[in-house]
Amino acid sequence: MTTAARPPAGTADRAPSAAPRSGTLPLVLFASTLTVMAGSILAPVVQVIREDLALSGTAAGLIVTAHSLAIAVASPLAGWMLDRWGLRLPLAGGLVVYGLAGATGLVTEDYAALIAGRMVFGVGAALVFTGTTLALLNLYQGSDRERAMGWRSTATSLGGVLWPLLAGAVGGISWHLPFGVYLLGLPLGVATLFLLPGGSPAGEGGPAERIGTRTLLRRHRVLLVWYALQFSASLLLYALLLFLPQRLAETGVDDPLLVSLYTVGMSATMSVIGLFYAPLGARLGRPALLRGALALWAAAFLLLAVAPSAPLLFLAPVLFGLGQGVFFPVTTVLIGEEVPVAVRGKATALSGTAAFAGQFASPLLVGPLVQATSPTTGFLVVTALPVLALAAVWRVRVKDARPAEDAGDGPGAAAATRATPATPAAPTP
Repeated sequence: MTTAARPPAGTADRAPSAAPRSGTLPLVLFASTLTVMAGSILAPVVQVIREDLALSGTAAGLIVTAHSLAIAVASPLAGWMLDRWGLRLPLAGGLVVYGLAGATGLVTEDYAALIAGRMVFGVGAALVFTGTTLALLNLYQGSDRERAMGWRSTATSLGGVLWPLLAGAVGGISWHLPFGVYLLGLPLGVATLFLLPGGSPAGEGGPAERIGTRTLLRRHRVLLVWYALQFSASLLLYALLLFLPQRLAETGVDDPLLVSLYTVGMSATMSVIGLFYAPLGARLGRPALLRGALALWAAAFLLLAVAPSAPLLFLAPVLFGLGQGVFFPVTTVLIGEEVPVAVRGKATALSGTAAFAGQFASPLLVGPLVQATSPTTGFLVVTALPVLALAAVWRVRVKDARPAEDAGDGPGAAAATRATPATPAAPTP
């Protein structure tokens, strides 16, 4: 893999000064799967934990989801640290916190200690999510960046399948053992110190370093669109995962193994489409991929509402997986290319806040709707969300990849990539 040539000094959005070291991309891709592992690895044993500790369903569920709230809250701090000190130290520290705090369940059966550990774990996970995303945005340029983002989608999707399988295997011995898998963060943290570059991405004293969140969002208002979409994507994903089993039960499918095949089908689809993200983007363009993803979401939830049989319902997670597999690479790149590199950590961190807030909010918003009506009615109502999102995105001009994307990330290129409202705006300096 090659990287882009370095643009002239003093540009707002610089390319990396040297090619990433050998092993950097596999490290970042593997570390990216840890954010998927964060909750999914405990899913196979949550019922065992509930019975062993005599917990309510809600209390047991918090062991799986509490970290999402911590990630949403801690992500802005993670972004500030990455912008201030660069990739290496914050990401390595985040991986160490991830490993040590995540392993709390290895040594305790106290519920309060478990929840406290999960909250600290969420702080580490926020650094891992933001740091790995920022690494791909900063270390790779042009077509290499598009390809790396597609591979990341594939890696995280595979992690969503493989980590729960590993947890199920060791969880049969003891519910404590899946917590030990989080210790993988420790060797990855050490590897990060050797492979990733150090130092601030924008040098010292740049004015962009002093941009606050409000100023960032005021100057780059389109970020609010991408964050809202990422919140919606996570909300929809967890709505599907949480309430699909109830919908399948209405069709007579209640065997856990059969139910798991539906989510495995979604993850497998996301993995495959991620491999083809870069060529699809080059052929169809980012606007078509983004709008296509939203249309696939709408089709998936409509199927969840109206499909009369289990085989037809299988198409719903597959369609949703196709959309997810291209949505997150597209929006991640759009966010990264919208802002100067000096505040890219902050911008990326806010996407983490949006995404994990959507995860946390999904059962709180969709759960009461399903409980008050039915899974069928709930999915039908939720279908309105991707439909409205598609209508909103159609009013935003999504700029495609920069014409000279392999020439680096200069200020002119950044302007060419920026997505703006349909009414032409004056060029930014």
